[in-house]
Amino acid sequence: MILSSRIETPIGPLVLLAREGILLMLEFDDGGPRIKREMTARFGSVEHQPTEDPFGLASRVRAYFAGDLPAIDGIETDGGGTEFQRRVWAELRRIPTSVTISYGELARRLGDVKATRAVGLANGRNPIAVVVPCHRVIGADGSLTGYGGGVDRKRWLLVHEGALLDV
Repeated sequence: MILSSRIETPIGPLVLLAREGILLMLEFDDGGPRIKREMTARFGSVEHQPTEDPFGLASRVRAYFAGDLPAIDGIETDGGGTEFQRRVWAELRRIPTSVTISYGELARRLGDVKATRAVGLANGRNPIAVVVPCHRVIGADGSLTGYGGGVDRKRWLLVHEGALLDV
């Protein structure tokens, strides 16, 4: 059984989906069609049970937004994906809070500097916002390039984490 929860945050509601204590998806609520499409592709027509705090994960996400940034560290995730996507997402989790890196640097860390575009595509397919911190990846020139939740949310997250000054 997949459990779900809706989490109110300062940058809009998030939908959390989890099973057996593992976070499967964390998406901004305006990503509704993507949520349904991704879950159907991975699990078929699986029902999910709404609950307040599945496996304590919603509490940890709320704590992060309240300023306890390490609260989401160590959350076990399973975003599905291809082997390459899983490698990219695992490397994203190694980016410390308050640090940003470029897509090129992420590709270099994965051992292939020519894979910048593929890394960007995998980053964009990340189904677990915030916890798998794709928002910490920026353009080589320091610009806040695309983010599935929108650049304004990316900016807010980076300011919240101390990686960007509030301008």
